[in-house]
Amino acid sequence: MVCQLLINRGIETQKQATSFLNPESILLPLPLNEFPDLATSLDILQEAITYQDKIAICGDYDADGMTSTALLLRCLRWLGAEVDYAIPSRMHEGYGINNRIVEEFAQEGVKLIITVDNGISAFESVTRAKELGLKVIVTDHHDLPEELPPANAILNPKLISKSSPYYGIAGVGVAYILAVSLTQKMGDDYKSLLEPMLELFTLGTIADLAPLTGVNRRWVKRGLQGLPKSKLPGVQALIQLTGVTNHVNNKIGEQGRIKAENNYLSLKPDDIGFRLGPRINAIGRISDPQIVIDLLTTDDTRIALEKALQCDNTNRQRQEMCGEIEREAIAIIDTEYLQSLQEDKVIVVTSQNWHHGVIGIVASRLVERYGIPVFIGTHEDEYHIRGSARGITEFNVFDGLEYCKDLLVKYGGHKAAGGFSLSVENLTKLRLRLSDFANQCLNTDDLKPLLKIDTQIHLHQITRGFYEQLYSLEPCGIGNPNPIFWTANVKVLEQQTVGKEHIRLTVVETIGKHQCQLKAIAWRWRNYLPLAPYLNIAYKLRENTFNGDHSIELELLGINIPETSVSHDNPNRKNTIYFNYQQRFYTCGVYKHGDISELRIKNTGGKILAVQLDSPLLNNPRNSIGLLGSNRQEAQEVDISQPPYKSIIRAALMALSNLTSKD
Repeated sequence: MVCQLLINRGIETQKQATSFLNPESILLPLPLNEFPDLATSLDILQEAITYQDKIAICGDYDADGMTSTALLLRCLRWLGAEVDYAIPSRMHEGYGINNRIVEEFAQEGVKLIITVDNGISAFESVTRAKELGLKVIVTDHHDLPEELPPANAILNPKLISKSSPYYGIAGVGVAYILAVSLTQKMGDDYKSLLEPMLELFTLGTIADLAPLTGVNRRWVKRGLQGLPKSKLPGVQALIQLTGVTNHVNNKIGEQGRIKAENNYLSLKPDDIGFRLGPRINAIGRISDPQIVIDLLTTDDTRIALEKALQCDNTNRQRQEMCGEIEREAIAIIDTEYLQSLQEDKVIVVTSQNWHHGVIGIVASRLVERYGIPVFIGTHEDEYHIRGSARGITEFNVFDGLEYCKDLLVKYGGHKAAGGFSLSVENLTKLRLRLSDFANQCLNTDDLKPLLKIDTQIHLHQITRGFYEQLYSLEPCGIGNPNPIFWTANVKVLEQQTVGKEHIRLTVVETIGKHQCQLKAIAWRWRNYLPLAPYLNIAYKLRENTFNGDHSIELELLGINIPETSVSHDNPNRKNTIYFNYQQRFYTCGVYKHGDISELRIKNTGGKILAVQLDSPLLNNPRNSIGLLGSNRQEAQEVDISQPPYKSIIRAALMALSNLTSKD
């Protein structure tokens, strides 16, 4: 099975498999030979440290930018540099270095500015710095603009060959290469600094969704093994606060030396992506980034715990904001734009009161829901909108923004995500321009939330031994996804909500006289309750640890209904079936109401659309008026000839027709 999974990742030879499974065996080229300006950057930094010139770091407010800032601060302070930092205000200034920061640095006597995770598009601000006599080193990983800034040195993997193992590094990867190269050049005992810098690299790389290929795979795998025993008080405080420590220790306690020999003494990318990373990112989104910088640079355990608690509390606030904005955005899309999505091939949705610090997260959730690129914005004031964008595989967000640059005040990003601002008066033009761009690069078949399945398996094949074999593929993430399996026609025995948004269920597969039953979790699927009684399921595997017990369960990623799933539970129904429309589940059936046959369609929220039929055989609506409500007494009349009623009725009649033809 593992061999097939490797082949699915394009690994077909023994040499390729060895390099993938043991990335430490790869001979890496020297960064000095890959990055043209690295040697110049080291010379500039060494001179500044030697002469005690004041150095300032300009970071960014996301996890990549904050871990990059903390990493360079630790490195430069260890080398004896006089160094400070600044991060622009997300609320008032937006992304990247700006003239205010540059001018304040100059007033404070700064001689050298280093940007981290930003700067490649900051032509004006870098020019201003040079006018004031400051030297500038730009370290960034974002896509290149038409004109590069006039910095003294630029380190960006987009300037090197795509075949380089360093090409996919995030901003923190560039900072890590610069810091390691500098400590090797200047430090006599630099090895003590490498481990904490590697941990910060690992946190930032995974949190920024950088591809886990090339050097990222090699260094992240090493960093994940070091994180559980980190000597950084801030990292330890985060790990303990989120329960990851217990997760690791329980594994060690249960399997002992066997686990250690199999490299189980490490975290997984999901531990960072879903536990540590969001708490770091939440601060930059809705609070003060200094909290994270203090967390990751302090050596005081008391301060570390205090800052970690602030991260945790802020993340809870962020979750509540995201949930509220997501619900509002869905209501706007379903009301105003749902019927035109196939033609527009892009969603552009805005509101006046959304917090722009979290709309990027909501954009990602909307992409998952609708399967098309999303540009979401909030009004900063009466005249300006600031937004975030998320794309799908076939849609390059940065190229889309470039296509609309004459309508934008500011923009930046890369293939998968970006940020932008514009005047309110240009919003309609932006929607039309983005739709034009989307129609040039997307086909209708691209607008489906599809999962790339690795292979079909049966539930009885999911054993502890099988799960441990999959560990050889770690670290899994962007560029090396977790294996996704599918199993056909499982029966849903139990389903219930857990927390506010999730579904926990039990599924069983029957093969002959044998049955295999497993637990499953479906994150943020509450709106899809109740699920159909029989499903084809796509999922990845996860280990659930609760009260010292360990079990393997399914994490559902996608489902569909095996052909037409029928229920005969109610004798008053002619036929009752489950069907899927616009990625939502409905039940429909033909009822008798007096002498009239009636089609009833029920959504997961309990609302019913009742439509009179000419006859139960023809299945044609009798008139253009239907009833919509939770019960007949309180139902309202609606015009079913109008969208979205017309479309959902057509889908229900088609499902009933398919069932009748098979019978």
